[in-house]
Amino acid sequence: MEPVVVPTPVGDARVHVVRASRPRALVVLGHGAGRGADTADLLGLARDLPGERVSVALVDQPWVLAGRKVATAPPTLDRAWVAVLEGIRPLAGVSARLPIVVGGRSAGARVACRTAGEVGASAVLLLAFPLVPPAARADADKHAAALQKRRPELTAPSRLGLPTVVAQGARDTFGTAAELRDVLRRVPGASVVAVPGADHSLRSTALDPAPLLLEAALRAVAGARGE
Repeated sequence: MEPVVVPTPVGDARVHVVRASRPRALVVLGHGAGRGADTADLLGLARDLPGERVSVALVDQPWVLAGRKVATAPPTLDRAWVAVLEGIRPLAGVSARLPIVVGGRSAGARVACRTAGEVGASAVLLLAFPLVPPAARADADKHAAALQKRRPELTAPSRLGLPTVVAQGARDTFGTAAELRDVLRRVPGASVVAVPGADHSLRSTALDPAPLLLEAALRAVAGARGE
C-alpha cells in the first residue's frame, strides 16, 4: 500500500490505496478512536477485497499523523473524512461512475454513518459499531441516553436509502451482534453479519473472522451496485 498524505481543514490525513484490476467498486474505510488503520480487520479487507475486483482505501485521520493518543472531537473527524472523500476517486484511480462503499471500524463507522449522504456513498460497511459504551451499561438511564444518541447515527444511511451492512462481534462489549440485529430489525436495507466469539476488536476465540468480514464487505458492494 502506497501512503498518500492528503491536506484537510483540520490537518493532514493519510490514505493507503490498494488497487484492484478492473475494479467494480471502491471501499473506503476509517479507523477507531484508539489507533490508526493498521488493525487486523482493516488490513485483512485491504488484503482480501482486491482479489474480488474491489479497490480499497484506508484512511488515517489527522490526529494519528499528529501523534495524538486518542481521537479528536467528532466534528473534526467528519470534516477530515469529507475532505479526503472529495478527492478519493483520482487517488484510487477510479472513474466517477464507480460505486463507493464508505465505512470503518468503531468511531470510524460512526463517521461514515454521519457523512454518507454528504460524500455520495452508494452503501455503508460498519465494523464493530459502538452502540452503547460499556461504561453506560450499568446504569439504565445512561444506557437509554447512549442508545438514543447512537441509534439515529446507525440508521442514518438507511434513511437515505443506502444499503447498510454491519459486521459485529458476538461478544462485543459495545453492542453484540444480537443487539445490533434487534435495533436494525425493521430498518430497510440493513443487515448484520455476526462474528462468533469476537470482541470489539473483531478478534475471535472461535474462528478466523476474515471470511466473515469479507462476506460483509461483499454484501455491501453488492448493495452499492444494486445487485
